[in-house]
Amino acid sequence: MILVVDIGNTNILIGVYEGNELVGNWKMITKNEKTSDEYGISILNLLSYSNIDHKKIKSAIVSSVVPNVMHSFENTLKKYFNIEPIVVGPGVKTGITIMTENPKEVGADRIVGLVAAHELYSKGHAMIVISFGTATTYDVINERGEYKYGITSPGIQISAEALWQRTAQLPKIEIKKPDSILAKNTVTSMQAGLIYGYIGQVEYIIKKI
Repeated sequence: MILVVDIGNTNILIGVYEGNELVGNWKMITKNEKTSDEYGISILNLLSYSNIDHKKIKSAIVSSVVPNVMHSFENTLKKYFNIEPIVVGPGVKTGITIMTENPKEVGADRIVGLVAAHELYSKGHAMIVISFGTATTYDVINERGEYKYGITSPGIQISAEALWQRTAQLPKIEIKKPDSILAKNTVTSMQAGLIYGYIGQVEYIIKKI
């Protein structure tokens, strides 16, 4: 079995594969201050709860955009699983040719997303790969698996937080689609701006690409 880890700015996604079958997956909050031992115990507990024998995990791949947490996870895998993980980054062959001006700047999360999209859905066609995370990213990959262009914008949560944190009177709201784009109160007007504004952004960027 193989353990796969995606360390993002907000969440850490963990999965276990046996062959091509996903046999377990979990999510935890990304915390810079958490130690490798804390991560180790957390993962062992999750595996035990799901009746997965951690001794059967023989390899691991880690993708991370948070260096401090990545180092903790590397130590976790070495100490608790006796595994030297593959860390996605410069020098790791993925099947994707990165042709941007500075390939080392491309986040590991974007690389693994491109690999997955190209392997699973490409079928000889160019694609736009969109990831809605802390940041929203748009990546363009051609039919040959060459990546040249990317776009980065604030994620919807960051945009929402800017509204209530940078203004004196706007409240903290739940991010959800209102019944109508035409709002009659402050909360639904904020929700309409966030949701429909974001839809407009996505549609416009796709159109311009």
